[in-house]
Amino acid sequence: MLDVGVVGGGTAGCAAAAFLARQGHAVTVYERVENPGPVGAGITLQPSGLAVLRALGVADEVIARGAPFKTLLCTTGTGRALLSLSYDDASAAAFGLGIHRGVIFEAVYRAAREAGARFVLGVTCEDLVRPPRGKGRLEIMGADGRPLGTHQLVVVADGARSQLRDETVIPKHVAQYPWGALWFVGKDPSGELSKVLHQVVDGNQRMIGLLPTGKGPLSVGEDGAHVSLFVSVRATEVARIRARGLAAFQDEYARLSPTAEPVLAQLPPMDQMVFTQYHDVTMYPWNTGNVVYIGDAAHAMSPQLGQGCNLALMDAMVLAEKIATYTYLPDALDAYSRTRRSHLQFYSWATRLLTPFFQGDEPWFGILRDLGMPMMMRVPWMRRMMTRSMCGTLTSVLGHELDLP
Repeated sequence: MLDVGVVGGGTAGCAAAAFLARQGHAVTVYERVENPGPVGAGITLQPSGLAVLRALGVADEVIARGAPFKTLLCTTGTGRALLSLSYDDASAAAFGLGIHRGVIFEAVYRAAREAGARFVLGVTCEDLVRPPRGKGRLEIMGADGRPLGTHQLVVVADGARSQLRDETVIPKHVAQYPWGALWFVGKDPSGELSKVLHQVVDGNQRMIGLLPTGKGPLSVGEDGAHVSLFVSVRATEVARIRARGLAAFQDEYARLSPTAEPVLAQLPPMDQMVFTQYHDVTMYPWNTGNVVYIGDAAHAMSPQLGQGCNLALMDAMVLAEKIATYTYLPDALDAYSRTRRSHLQFYSWATRLLTPFFQGDEPWFGILRDLGMPMMMRVPWMRRMMTRSMCGTLTSVLGHELDLP
């Protein structure tokens, strides 16, 4: 049995804690938030992420509060279709699940607690040190310089802004994208917006999206259909957009996407809309000694392919599998990095390649996208590859896929 410290009580951390605690390991989760709760906007669970939730035994309850959809549609402001992908091209049983991030959190948080994981809340983990006594163990240090706990294995899952990446000699690249999104979760009384993930683009500098988001977290108690609205924004433009006021924002994006008008009409004052900026994090391997990095702490990326949560869930499951397989911890962590390499590097590469065509400062990327994507959609092999990429299962441009449980 291992003594495991998990830094970060989000999706990746709680999922890893649940899997490892079920194996009989002593797991302590350190989370900076004093009262963790369901926050954030809508995200997409793909078949890959849903497979992990099934292994955790929480998929049914998550699906019950989500919005299953079969189609991803991207059009121009004139209504011209650039991209239309159906999950049926991958499998008749496959679907995307639009879901409030908080629903997933509630499920994996409860799973970790029920498995026996201990939570230490309201603490910030600043450092990892090797104590003078206790060979093969690591001490997690708090913001005040005091030790929080000593563990045989530390799982770092504290997100894209993790400070603990500096505690390793692993080669890494960490950068902040100049672009992000203003977002809002609104109601969908008609239910018409809950059938398709729809994005409308104007070049590569204006985009509005509507993501079906289901019923919302159980603790919030809203059971009606919801939809997440997100608008692509350059970080340097956020203040100007807010200064223009709500009416100007609503008018501009209602003209770009009339379908979004019912949600735009629900927007709060502009200063209350949340802006999220993205990070790009690459490193390899994801382990050293008795430390392993998972989720956005290891491989944050732009959300253009909608894979962040799905990759994090897969990290947690594979890590637990390798620890169960190998008796020597360093061998298990090395095997984890080798196993996750092709999957994570494919999506990191594909996201980095795709992002400038949807969010960027060079207009010709948008022109190339508008010319090339409709032609790619006419090629059956290419359409299948794009659909399988959307499902979160590809591991190479040759079409190799994950063997999902």
